[in-house]
Amino acid sequence: MPYYGVARMTEHLKQKGFVVGEKRIRRYFRDMCISAIYPRPHTTQRNKEHKIYPYLLRGLKIERVNQVWSTDITYIPMNGGYMYLCAIIDWHSRYVLAWGISNTHDSEFCQELLKEAISKYGKPEIFNTDQGSEFTAIKFIKILQDNSILISMDGKGRALDNFFSKDCGEV
Repeated sequence: MPYYGVARMTEHLKQKGFVVGEKRIRRYFRDMCISAIYPRPHTTQRNKEHKIYPYLLRGLKIERVNQVWSTDITYIPMNGGYMYLCAIIDWHSRYVLAWGISNTHDSEFCQELLKEAISKYGKPEIFNTDQGSEFTAIKFIKILQDNSILISMDGKGRALDNFFSKDCGEV
């Protein structure tokens, strides 16, 4: 039952004769890294008309603040829909430079966060994103180009390009 969450799995197991509670099932789910499979919004929608830039970070040693920034957008499920969380992070310090929540999944929201981060912290040498349309939009790219920032984009299906392991090394 890969689509069962904690509550439904607890009820299912009780019907099978097991004596369990939600607290125990939640702990088992967490310990075994199990989560229910259900429809989620597609936060990375590529616009085929927008230019895609090469990934510049392969093998690059991150040695200083403002060398590389990156951003991504995710969603927060709410009753009746989703809220979208966008954050910009400095790779060296792992500091969140700007973040915001919006009820729309659009580029303007991300552009404002980028402008905020640049005004507060200066500009990075390289800015890395995925190929989502909010980050390939002409106005988003123009902000980067106007500030002479090199543009780097993860390859298609490269969800782990921005992932850091627990020992703080890039995976």
